[in-house]
Amino acid sequence: MKTRAPQVVLVRHGETEWSRSSQHTGRTDLPLLEEGRVMGEKLHVPLRAWSFAAVWSSPLKRALETCVLAGYGGVVQKRDDLMEFDYGDYEGRTGADIRTTRPDWTLWAHGVPNGETLEQVSARADRIIADARALQDDVLLFSHGHMLRIIAARWLGLPPDGGRLFHLGTASISVLGSEAGGRQPVLESWNDTTHLKE
Repeated sequence: MKTRAPQVVLVRHGETEWSRSSQHTGRTDLPLLEEGRVMGEKLHVPLRAWSFAAVWSSPLKRALETCVLAGYGGVVQKRDDLMEFDYGDYEGRTGADIRTTRPDWTLWAHGVPNGETLEQVSARADRIIADARALQDDVLLFSHGHMLRIIAARWLGLPPDGGRLFHLGTASISVLGSEAGGRQPVLESWNDTTHLKE
């Protein structure tokens, strides 16, 4: 019997060619690099600390492949709401490249032309959170850097641009929970990559 409140465990996908080069990867469906596949396999042991009532993944290859390599391919449900930010015209570009023409640009303050708004991504995050809370049990999510940062912000009651405060590495594990009898959402742990060093 659990003596703690339900937790939502967030896993960012393993390394891809574009995550390595810091290119914005929204809907471009890149596979994992071989190093990313190894990262996915290394998630198996630390994730055994939980018994999940549900496992949800973005349908994009990099997230779904990470999920399968971590050992959850037989139980995963694909959720379009977990897809990465649609970066529109900035897909495939680095922040440094964008700032050559827009020197002060950040995703959080200025958004992207012909892509999703923060509010649209936040609505997706809120649906995932509502569904996870409704289960009243531990849930495992495989998704993407900006999407997971926005989920964390919304879990804590912050506006979606609060995601700017949370750095997230590839194949990291983060845990959202609650205190005070489930009334106060908290960040239990963030950006744990210790399993990648073993």
